[in-house]
Amino acid sequence: MSLEGKVAIVTGAAQGIGRAIAETLARAGADVVVADLDPGRSQEAVAAITQLGRKALNVKVNVADWNDAKGMVDQVLKEWGKIDILVNNAGITRDGLLLRMKEEDWNLVLQVNLNGTFHCTKAALQPMTKQRSGRIVNIASIVGAMGNAGQANYAASKAAVIGFTKSVAREYASRMVTVNAVAPGFIDTAMTQGLSAEVKETLQKQIPLGRLGRPADIAEAVRFLASDEAGYITGQVLHVNGGMLMA
Repeated sequence: MSLEGKVAIVTGAAQGIGRAIAETLARAGADVVVADLDPGRSQEAVAAITQLGRKALNVKVNVADWNDAKGMVDQVLKEWGKIDILVNNAGITRDGLLLRMKEEDWNLVLQVNLNGTFHCTKAALQPMTKQRSGRIVNIASIVGAMGNAGQANYAASKAAVIGFTKSVAREYASRMVTVNAVAPGFIDTAMTQGLSAEVKETLQKQIPLGRLGRPADIAEAVRFLASDEAGYITGQVLHVNGGMLMA
């Protein structure tokens, strides 16, 4: 599954799953745009990619802003001339029971997780359709398929990303652009490391494989969907959750 000569954009790539994806794509041969709201946090990922012998571009972007997303794509085209892969990974949580959820927390999660995916996809589709090739991989969530108490905003955003993925896949298949989603289960990242030991133990009991996932588990799924070997796969959701949800 070589990505030699490919140019990939990964949003939210400074840490966690996003960084694992960026480095995995680089190991497969891609040059990687490390896109994040905080370019200072991205420096370690950029250094890791360059140590792998690949080019890395550190780009500050607020995916919730269309002008930022379009500016990122324009910068990549100016620097590297093309975009082969887009991974929409940037996402946030603002958890709380619905009756206590502030409207700004609802809106912010939808703006980043859903609108951000829309903005980056729309911007990247322009060069991809012209070159008649491209791979778009959206990071959804198990929560978008099964729901989760205290995460109505996050679950709604990720369920919407799944519907968005299938619709765009239908629209652009004729241009040889595939659009798929990876839906992680509970992954051992900063987002879950704040959970208590008791909560983690309860979660692990619900996972047939008996452990939380690793960022690398998600990154390898993305690498496959970004490769030529996945050229006949589009509009699909690849669930990577240790068997917690079998859809």
